[in-house]
Amino acid sequence: MARTGPGAILRKRLLWQGLAALLLIGIVAGCWGWWTVRHWQPSRQKFPVQGVEVGAADGQFDWKSLKAIGVDFAYVDASASAFARDPRFVSNFAEARSAGVQVGAVHRYDPCQPAQAQSANFVTTVPRDSRLLPPAIDLDMLADNCASPVSEARVESELMTFINQIETHTGKAVILKISPAFQSRYRVAAKFDRKLWLVGDRMEPDYAGRPWTMWTANQSAANEIAQGGLRWVVVQP
Repeated sequence: MARTGPGAILRKRLLWQGLAALLLIGIVAGCWGWWTVRHWQPSRQKFPVQGVEVGAADGQFDWKSLKAIGVDFAYVDASASAFARDPRFVSNFAEARSAGVQVGAVHRYDPCQPAQAQSANFVTTVPRDSRLLPPAIDLDMLADNCASPVSEARVESELMTFINQIETHTGKAVILKISPAFQSRYRVAAKFDRKLWLVGDRMEPDYAGRPWTMWTANQSAANEIAQGGLRWVVVQP
């Protein structure tokens, strides 16, 4: 039986040590990359005004601390579809305003539900207040799973009705927060002359075919205040 010499044993040991070192480097690099992605925010020099979008799913946090780290404004999830309301809207709204953060409200639009019912939900949830930022309509739900088929023309006409009713209530033109999927299906950016709020992690979005006003630059931005992650938003200067 052949014996393994000291040289072969040393080479094997060095090989395993090298592989272990490479594995450790890979783990460290992966963790650093994950940390960097989670904590990334756009340059303040390029985008001086920055804020967050928050809702009940983001948990509780200290609004004064958020203000201290550079949150200039907050869009607070308020209502969705015809009946749903964010359970933390009232507290988030009050705490953000108390901390000196400008506040706006978000409605998640449901193309399966009538515009009248959705606007009634919004106006009974969000107070009429001239100090509020322009209302935002979150457009990401498609009409694929509606109980009754909804045509693209119907989606467009109902959305226009909803926009008019929300603007009547708030006295301000809405901002359309459009997902890539919704834009691809309904092409609303070209059909509605309203400011756009687009989404794209760490990459400036261009899928709307015209300039955006707001950009969700990191959909899970972690920091020392909200470790669970916040949707970090910037405003085009």
